[in-house]
Amino acid sequence: MFRRATRFRAGRAGVLTLTLGLCLTTWPATPAAEAPSQVQVARRFLLAVLAGHRAAAYRLLAPETQARLSPDGFAAAAQPLYAEGQRRGATIDLYKFGVRIGDTDSQPFCAFMFRSDTAATRPEVQLDVTFGSDAARQVQGFGLVPSPPAR
Repeated sequence: MFRRATRFRAGRAGVLTLTLGLCLTTWPATPAAEAPSQVQVARRFLLAVLAGHRAAAYRLLAPETQARLSPDGFAAAAQPLYAEGQRRGATIDLYKFGVRIGDTDSQPFCAFMFRSDTAATRPEVQLDVTFGSDAARQVQGFGLVPSPPAR
């Protein structure tokens, strides 16, 4: 009788061990890092441009943009943003983000403003970053967008 009870306990412990083992193998050891949002990628890109870290900013471009724009071409295209950052300061804030809807397609964008424009009714210029799709996490386009004149 003693042997039978021991076997029952060993069997129960084995099932418990097996169950725990299966749970641990399917449970991730560390939580997977979430992919950065488009706003985070756009901010990282603009901060790199404003700081003059062209190589870091270039790496955040989408492959099709890199194919169209050499590193030297990128440096020339990024120069107006860099110069504006030198004039206004490199601290930026999110101004707006959304999707521009065109006749045939739509394009996600993030627009930032310089912190020096915070007190203004609208920013003097926007730092614009566009993406190829809602799922894209690489920069497709960028530029300075002057605010329209007040009515």
